[in-house]
Amino acid sequence: MLKFDNVGKTYPNGFQAVKSMNFEIDAGEMIAFIGPSGCGKTTTMKMINRLVPHTEGTITIHGKDITKEDPVELRRNIGYVIQQVGLFPHYTIEDNIALIPHLKGWSEAKKKQRVHEMLHLIGLEPAQFAKRYPRELSGGQQQRVGVARALAADPEIVLMDEPFGALDPITREQLQDELIRLQKSVKKTIVFVTHDMDEALKLGDRIAVIKDGSLLQLDTPEKLMKEPAHGFVETFIGKNRLYQNPEFISVKDIMRDNPATVPSNRSPARALSYMRQRRTDTLLVGDDNGKLTGIVSGYDLQTKLETIQTVEEITVPAEPYLDESATAQDALMAITDAKFGVIPVVNHHHKIKGVVTRASLLTTFADHWAGRKE
Repeated sequence: MLKFDNVGKTYPNGFQAVKSMNFEIDAGEMIAFIGPSGCGKTTTMKMINRLVPHTEGTITIHGKDITKEDPVELRRNIGYVIQQVGLFPHYTIEDNIALIPHLKGWSEAKKKQRVHEMLHLIGLEPAQFAKRYPRELSGGQQQRVGVARALAADPEIVLMDEPFGALDPITREQLQDELIRLQKSVKKTIVFVTHDMDEALKLGDRIAVIKDGSLLQLDTPEKLMKEPAHGFVETFIGKNRLYQNPEFISVKDIMRDNPATVPSNRSPARALSYMRQRRTDTLLVGDDNGKLTGIVSGYDLQTKLETIQTVEEITVPAEPYLDESATAQDALMAITDAKFGVIPVVNHHHKIKGVVTRASLLTTFADHWAGRKE
């Protein structure tokens, strides 16, 4: 939908703020631009709505070169949210939200309906807030109105320039959550500039890391943390951040992929012997096709050794279990409910692929943090 083809920005004094950017953003994606101060991330974003004209390359929206578009009309069709909110102090909240629809010639009835829709969408009751002025709202409420104004004319693209940067941490986190909720509803293409890596990881479908005007890497949060393409990317993200965000660690990276497994018709004596051989106190139980059917403990095998014929008789349901697409965060949340401290991992056919234990979780994170202190 939005494409940069060898795009650059060079100022008359010869300073090259942006160097040969190449990337594409799909419709409905939220892309976070991040990098140190002065790296060119805000300049890159402002070139999209021509607030900063690019001097090299081509920027296209739906295949159309933006330099061929009327800049005023282009900006009216691209939402824009800034850190300072930018609400007109002498306009009511209603008039601020209706600004672009008014400039586009909407009828009074249509504008009023849209304002009320937007206020409901951002969680502000129209009867209570529509006639107020910006000074009568908190900083967080003003920023909500800024987002509503950017969305009011239903633009396909919304640019957000560190919109939550001036807010206190609690309000900032609340508005991040609100933006995630809104995006699920409105599904806009959002370019979000931030200097906060945690914010980028939380909000971005993909993250663009920019340094000295160059795009070093544009990838999903998971890939960015696991496979940084540049030393600066790894340093900027922080080597420890992956372990601070277990939702980005695949359960396959922490599971043991050769779990002790027996068929349900195995005799208790043979199962117990195998358990000792594998030095474990639990066995996963599978059917002839390798599908998970349950779990059996060493204690139960030992105490029932003389009274049962097969392990099937003392097998209990293996709950909870995880799909191999799960994350370490899912495992951390499930482990307290895991019988015997074991969580089987299965594929989409329910075949046993691995196991996560309290010990393996502890080892994964303890080894990392011990290494961090060295």
